[in-house]
Amino acid sequence: MDLDGEVPELRALATYFAERDGALWVAEAGGAVVGMVGTHPLGEGAWEICKLYVARPQRGRGVAQALITTAEAHARAHGATAMKLWSDTRFERAHRFYEKHAYVRQGPIRVLDDLSHSLEFAYAKPLTGVVVRELDAVGVASAAARLAEVMKDCVDSGDARAVWRQAATEVATGRRCVLAAWAEGELVGTVQLDLGLPPDQSHRANLQKLLVQAGARRRGIGRLLMQQAEAAARQAGRSLLVLDTRAGDAAEHLVRGLGWTEAGCIPGDTRDADGTLRDTLIFYRAVQPA
Repeated sequence: MDLDGEVPELRALATYFAERDGALWVAEAGGAVVGMVGTHPLGEGAWEICKLYVARPQRGRGVAQALITTAEAHARAHGATAMKLWSDTRFERAHRFYEKHAYVRQGPIRVLDDLSHSLEFAYAKPLTGVVVRELDAVGVASAAARLAEVMKDCVDSGDARAVWRQAATEVATGRRCVLAAWAEGELVGTVQLDLGLPPDQSHRANLQKLLVQAGARRRGIGRLLMQQAEAAARQAGRSLLVLDTRAGDAAEHLVRGLGWTEAGCIPGDTRDADGTLRDTLIFYRAVQPA
C-alpha cells in the first residue's frame, strides 16, 4: 500500500477516530499489540466498523471476537441502531467471521483506486431491537451459514447449507422471497415465500420455513415475520397465501391467532424421530395485493 497516499490516518489512528466522534481499541498479548478495531458514526443511527485486523499468530484465539464485541457495545451505548463495514473481496476468512456475527452482504462492490486494485464488499446488520428485512440473492448466500444454524436449531434438516444455497438461486430468479429477523444484533429467525408456482396459481404464494431460534422465542419474532411475509406477498401481487404446519406445534397457535383459516387436516402426514405420526393442518389467508 501507499501509506501516506492511501491511508495516512494510520500515522495517528486514535486521533483520526476521535475527530470523527468514534473510538479505537487495541488488543495486547505478551506485551505487544496484536489487533485493533475502530468505529465511528455515519449518521441516521448507523456506525461503521473499521480497521479490524489481528496479527496472524493470534488468529483463531478469540481476539477478533473481543474486538468486534467491544466496538459494537460502544456504538450501541452511543445510540447506534445499525452497523456497517467494508471488507476486501479477497478476505474470505474475514467474510466468514462477519457472517458468523450476523452481518449480511448488501449493495454493490466498491472499487478503490489503490495500488492493490482493491474491491470491497459491503456488509450490514441491525444492532438493536427486533428487525425483519427481505434479503436479495447475495444476502441469502451471505447469510446461508447463519440461517443453516437457525434451521438446525428448529428442525432435523440434513444439509441445511444446501437448502439455503438453493434458496439464494430461487431468489435470484424471482421464484422465492426470503426474510430474516435480527434481535439485538443476532440473526435469529427467517421465513420464506414460494412464488414459483404454475401459471394457474400465479395469484398465490406458499409460506414456508417459518423458523425462530429457541433462545429468541416468545418475543413476537414469529408474528413479525408472518406479518412482513404477508406484506411481501402483497408487494409481489399475490392475493392468496397458503401454508401447512403440524398439528399442535407453536406455529399452529400463531397462525390461528393471526386470523388464518383452516382448510383441512391430513391425518398421520409426518413422522417424528420416535416414529409418532403427526397430523398436518392446511391454512390459507386472502390478502389484498399492493
